Amino acid sequence: MPRTDADVIDTLVGIVPGSPLDAIRARRPEARSQAQATYRALFEPDEPGDMTGAERFAVGAFIAGLHGDRETAAFYAEHLAAAGATVTVCKAVDAAIAEAAARGPYGHYPGGPLTRENADGPTYRPSASTRGALGPRLAAAFEHVHLLVFHPRDAQPAALQALLDAGWSTTAVVTLSQITAFLSFQVRVLAGLRTLAGRT
Repeated sequence: MPRTDADVIDTLVGIVPGSPLDAIRARRPEARSQAQATYRALFEPDEPGDMTGAERFAVGAFIAGLHGDRETAAFYAEHLAAAGATVTVCKAVDAAIAEAAARGPYGHYPGGPLTRENADGPTYRPSASTRGALGPRLAAAFEHVHLLVFHPRDAQPAALQALLDAGWSTTAVVTLSQITAFLSFQVRVLAGLRTLAGRT
């Protein structure tokens, strides 16, 4: 799998050496290097293990799309194609993003004072055509990460079992959760930096 040499966050924001935003990021060099190292570990590992590069980028594109970050979703979709995904799968990822759009977060707390914050919302099940194009593994993964993004309070053991039943290993399930958490972090950092970019 080809490796991304440039810092991904810098690339997505358009940060160039010597710019004001470059100086801002340089104030926290450890955070900057760790974010890039995490990207590399999750999307360009030396050994992909139980999760292919195409699956990693498909999930990344889907999660970025769930967060409404079209530019970041396009970045991961481009890498999805470069990782060898078929045109059919690439189009299915776009279709899944459109199908799964929601606002969230949703979910229900156990009985107590926090129940006033309970909110009903849709869970995601790909359409028959999208499911067929994605295949059982990615379809199950998309259902699961949609749950993590929009229904974090409603995660149940049955959701993990659905991944195992679709062929995901326990190690790959952990990777799915890590990718979901990383994209949530990355999208928020990008939003902040893009806002600053508009002010500089």
